[in-house]
Amino acid sequence: MKTIKITFWVSTIIIAVLNISGLFFLNSPQALEGSKHLGLPNWFNTELTIGKFIGGLILIIPFIPQRIKEWAYVALGIDILSAMIALVSVDGAKPMSFAPLIAFAILLISYISYHKINSGQKI
Repeated sequence: MKTIKITFWVSTIIIAVLNISGLFFLNSPQALEGSKHLGLPNWFNTELTIGKFIGGLILIIPFIPQRIKEWAYVALGIDILSAMIALVSVDGAKPMSFAPLIAFAILLISYISYHKINSGQKI
């Protein structure tokens, strides 16, 4: 069980840092150029960043109800897969277009270990 908890916290902290840190780069030239490159309006960049910030916080705050955490995992998963779809649609099937799948794999590890911890399953 200790290994599962370590796996959960390491993967969850990685996902949280990736999502929470985006708020600090909200209006950076790189973020604005990335949104422009994908054909997204600036307001969407702001909305998405705030949503990812909230989702990252929900995952790392221990007393948040399980159902809300479930929805945070779903929302972040949709965000990551949508990012990959957008990159493939705009840039084609280049290797870097599939980079979001790394974050998605880490999110899945966090999600699976979260459920193993909450079900009390012995591993």
